[in-house]
Amino acid sequence: MKLLSVTVPCYNSQAYMEKCVDSLLEGGNQVEILIVDDGSVDDTAKIADDYAARFPGIVKAIHQENGGHGEAVNTGLKNATGIFFKVVDSDDWVNKEAYDAILTKLSEIVGGPQTLDMMISNFVYEKQGARRKKVMRYKKYLPQGKIFTWEEISKMPVGKYILMHSVIYRTGLLRECGLELPKHTFYVDNLFVYQPLPSVKTMYYMDVNFYRYFIGREDQSVHEDVMIRRIDQQLLVNRLMIDSVAGKRISDKHLRQYLLRYLDIITAVSSIMLIRSGTEENLEKKKDLWKYLRNEDIHIYRKLRLGILGRSVNLPGWSGRNISVAIYKVVQKFYGFN
Repeated sequence: MKLLSVTVPCYNSQAYMEKCVDSLLEGGNQVEILIVDDGSVDDTAKIADDYAARFPGIVKAIHQENGGHGEAVNTGLKNATGIFFKVVDSDDWVNKEAYDAILTKLSEIVGGPQTLDMMISNFVYEKQGARRKKVMRYKKYLPQGKIFTWEEISKMPVGKYILMHSVIYRTGLLRECGLELPKHTFYVDNLFVYQPLPSVKTMYYMDVNFYRYFIGREDQSVHEDVMIRRIDQQLLVNRLMIDSVAGKRISDKHLRQYLLRYLDIITAVSSIMLIRSGTEENLEKKKDLWKYLRNEDIHIYRKLRLGILGRSVNLPGWSGRNISVAIYKVVQKFYGFN
């Protein structure tokens, strides 16, 4: 059994996947790298097979019909043999020193008396053209040097929620909670993190800049114009996140608060993208999203709608929408996201 399984979803990734895989190979025999070729039509499959041939004990090439990013993650999870599981997108990479430190700590924890559900580390926005690299760091909010629970986490501000790039899950936990991401859907990263959280009891944080998140290509799914074109997929993810908590009794108040803050942020992002599109159709979709939340759980709706973000993205009229966009731009610049 491997210590860590890393799934690398690949679709037409020939131009950049080698940088990603080469960085993961630094983990040696403790790691298995599952390159999932999601129906690519370029040389991605050939490159994956070449890695599998050269590193037979570490790399496995898996080929499937195109099912989208979520289905590639599903396939990786089904094939994983590691105790822990991580997703690294094919245009991203990891830092060697942080990688070594994380593997050492995971190995130490596995040999100890406690079960770890989720490892958290920092990630760096490798934004194209930016001289200053924004680091998403959690040291002010998470305990260090020990396994901790939800009640020991300090309240995180807007922009500090945990992303896919931050987490390594226990493989068994993902399977036990029944995680299955939707096919042919972008933005499932949030579901990958969000849906298993109610099953997470124990966490460990390492203040190391592990994941390097490349951002800035015009065809990238998180590019604003692309998000607007694919807004229905963002809305599907948003609704599935609502379904994960609506009407559910979550006894741990710290976990519940975190889940609602996370949902608050994602719902605000969806709302802003719909406003930014400038079409009447999408303004109706924004109303429908908030109506969906109200119908699913009136208590969560009231909490989010009357909060700062909910008020900011629901200002009335044309001038109100302009103010919403202006607020978004300030937050965007401050936090450095795309």
